[in-house]
Amino acid sequence: MSEDMAIYLQGTPVIDCDNETVRRYAVEKAGDAGDNLAMAVRLYYAVRDDIRYDPYSLDLTVEGLRASATLAARRGWCVAKAILLAACCRVVGIPARLGFAGVRNHLTTARLRELMKTDVFYWHGYTSIFLEGAWVKATPAFNIELCRKFRLHPLEFDGRHDSIYQPYDLEGNRHMEYIRYRGEFADVPIDAIRETFMRIYQAGADLAGSDFDKEVDEETSGGRPPKKNR
Repeated sequence: MSEDMAIYLQGTPVIDCDNETVRRYAVEKAGDAGDNLAMAVRLYYAVRDDIRYDPYSLDLTVEGLRASATLAARRGWCVAKAILLAACCRVVGIPARLGFAGVRNHLTTARLRELMKTDVFYWHGYTSIFLEGAWVKATPAFNIELCRKFRLHPLEFDGRHDSIYQPYDLEGNRHMEYIRYRGEFADVPIDAIRETFMRIYQAGADLAGSDFDKEVDEETSGGRPPKKNR
């Protein structure tokens, strides 16, 4: 492994792949897979579906973003879940880094739209994994139960092709538009993320009582998809 690649295997205060709980989880979920590609695929599905997507769990501190914290909580927003997947990959010797993009999400809950005042997610996070000589994007954010409620295609990952959000949902309505790729990093650019959130979203809004699962259930009751963000 070259020195340039070794940085994508090291632990950091946020990507704490040296944490014993994270290590046990990664080794258990990778199982007896015989190669890096098979291990990465298993880890992707574990993080995608074991950890519930929750945008209200946003915490822009080192402690709040740690892979071990997300694993303990069993829920996290897109960046937190991407961090956990990166940490798990590093545990089993697969180079991984964090990628970010600005996306326009046309499908959110009414309360989340009200809090954000926009449909643009400026730091959508995904994991970039080095497999078979190439970096491949993997997006483990939306667990399969959530996809079914929102009537979205669950994102699959085969280790060879980028796994990013589709532009349309199952009804043919707009779902996700990638506006700008921000790059890929060996560690999480917390300061840059925090600055954007404070400026755009006025981060620090009171999230007390916010329950994303409940909002989704209420807006999808009777099989109705949530209202689209036009």
